[in-house]
Amino acid sequence: AISFMIIGFCTGICAGFSIPISQSFGARDHVQLRRYIANSIWISIIFAIFVTLLVCSLTGTILHAMNTQEDIYQYAYDYIFIVFAGIPATILYNLTSCIIRAFGDSRTPVWFLLLSSVLNIVLDLLSIVYFGMGVEGAAYATVFSQLVSGVLCAIYMYRHFEIIRCSREELKPSRHHIKRLLYMGIPMGIQYTITAIGSVILQTAVNGLGYMSVAAVTAGGKVRTFFCTPYDALGSTIATFAGQNVGAGRMDRVKKGVISSALIGSIYSILGLLIMIIFGAPLSLLFLDEAEAGIIEMTKYYMVIDAAFGIPLTFVNVFRFAMQGMGYSGRAIFAGVLEMIGRGAVAFFLIPIFGFPAACFAAPAAWILADLFLVPACFGCIKKLSQTP
Repeated sequence: AISFMIIGFCTGICAGFSIPISQSFGARDHVQLRRYIANSIWISIIFAIFVTLLVCSLTGTILHAMNTQEDIYQYAYDYIFIVFAGIPATILYNLTSCIIRAFGDSRTPVWFLLLSSVLNIVLDLLSIVYFGMGVEGAAYATVFSQLVSGVLCAIYMYRHFEIIRCSREELKPSRHHIKRLLYMGIPMGIQYTITAIGSVILQTAVNGLGYMSVAAVTAGGKVRTFFCTPYDALGSTIATFAGQNVGAGRMDRVKKGVISSALIGSIYSILGLLIMIIFGAPLSLLFLDEAEAGIIEMTKYYMVIDAAFGIPLTFVNVFRFAMQGMGYSGRAIFAGVLEMIGRGAVAFFLIPIFGFPAACFAAPAAWILADLFLVPACFGCIKKLSQTP
């Protein structure tokens, strides 16, 4: 939850920076495109330094505020501190991959990420099993692997897209471009953070339920993260798609793209639910021991409930990112606030009464609450831009 709160902010601002870039690319305004890329790099360097120093200094305070149990506190601190120290690598990968996707190339960043993932696995095994470095080894492996993928994306981007090669004048910081980038990037970063704050509140409440609940939510969350990647991909895709078509003045394609993405996500949600119902218990064994029968049953329950609300999650990602791609990042923040309220309400009022089952419905409650705003707001944005010359 802590990692998502901070790393999500970094991911969000980079995704926001790519929106003016994709709009300039769609409009074929290469001068503006280069100015946005150059200024996004300057801003990213400043953010990387500031955020890293801030969160590394507050790691212990955050863990204590979350009621982290003493027997796992040091492990949690060692791991998350190293991950936070690697924030510059996170920003490097996210910025370069988002820029490449803004040009319509969504495959290359995946190949580099795949290479990074394989490298991460190998380094995990070496650092933990062979060198006995424990959680620190896992953290170092994560940071180094992401750094490799970020460097590869940067090299590829420079070599394959000549339109990004800036003149000395284009490299200079520009108040106008920085203002526009911050207007798009900060709301997206804040949105991730606000959503994550709800997750942190929920995790704090779950920590008070004891070891079995913590283990079930942790194991279920890992499987859920894997199955949720298509939702994240749909969000990133529609943001870039909407940005390019807004730049090209094709609002009809934006509307069709939103509807198509929602349909794709809904079909996947039904398949995902069937997989969780049939294979939920075996999947939980990836992270749990067979002897922990009670925790396995709780984990499956958590995953099935979560998967049953895949369609609301689809709508959250598609409609929110479409609004951001169209340039309405500020409005999307309100959806993050609603998600935080949903998770917080369950954590404060329902978990103390109903315990673990209530925790399973926290995320679905957050998604449904956000959708009540996002769906009409997104179509309202499309209509407004369609009527704008």
